Amino acid sequence: MTPAIRLGPLVLPTELALLIAAGVVGLLAAKLFNRDRDRTAHLSTVLWRALIIGLLVARLSFVWRYRDHYLPDPIKMLDLRDGGWIGLAGLAAAWAYAAIAVLRRHAPRVALLGALALASAAWLGGGRWLAPTPQAQPELAALAVNNMDGAPATMSAFHGKPTVINLWASWCPPCRREMPAFAAAQAANPDVNFVFLNQAEAAQDVAQFLDKHAPALRNVLIDPAGEASRKFSNRGLPATLFLDAEGRLVDLRVGELSTASLAQRLESIRAADSGD
Repeated sequence: MTPAIRLGPLVLPTELALLIAAGVVGLLAAKLFNRDRDRTAHLSTVLWRALIIGLLVARLSFVWRYRDHYLPDPIKMLDLRDGGWIGLAGLAAAWAYAAIAVLRRHAPRVALLGALALASAAWLGGGRWLAPTPQAQPELAALAVNNMDGAPATMSAFHGKPTVINLWASWCPPCRREMPAFAAAQAANPDVNFVFLNQAEAAQDVAQFLDKHAPALRNVLIDPAGEASRKFSNRGLPATLFLDAEGRLVDLRVGELSTASLAQRLESIRAADSGD
């Protein structure tokens, strides 16, 4: 499974690509099921509204769930780049809107519900298929990485506790923006290993960046060949791997994380260790 799809210079997280694909499935299904051609445009409008309502509710549900992280700087609620949303809440809202549209005869029943059902199945099924397999990742142990002083290091040293591995580079703007969130999380969560695996930069450049922007950061390693981003994120940066205490991959996020979306994923690896 790769968490990113590369289209030339553009790298799309698979979760976004999957959402787009589900929307396309729904629109195509609506045309297939709709026998009242005079109402095709109206049916498409209802489906688009269902999608927008679903996304809005999914985002608002996430913001409410992690509101303590947004209250110090509420404008960050509008920053959708962190990928923070609760998909099932959004899906329920989309279905509720579709049911109301059917009851009020705003759209053909079979076409609308059939299209929404197929779009939902595409999204849920695709998400399950693309989800990281919860098993040990031998590629991590085989990575040739170095300490900041150039000495060889090994990723196996971080087994035994839940581990977060951030793939980053100092030239990457989203990497720089999310660094304070990671620095705060590392200080606040001593029960979790945080590893910052720089991709293919010189140790001197990395040290200069850290001295200026993140002097308290610990467990900084260098992947001189950028092999980790090639294997795990299709060279998309930033990318963050979330592993349980046994070294099994629980989640993988390509793109910027906020304090809220990072907290959500820390909960997921703790839950994996507790068996919840």
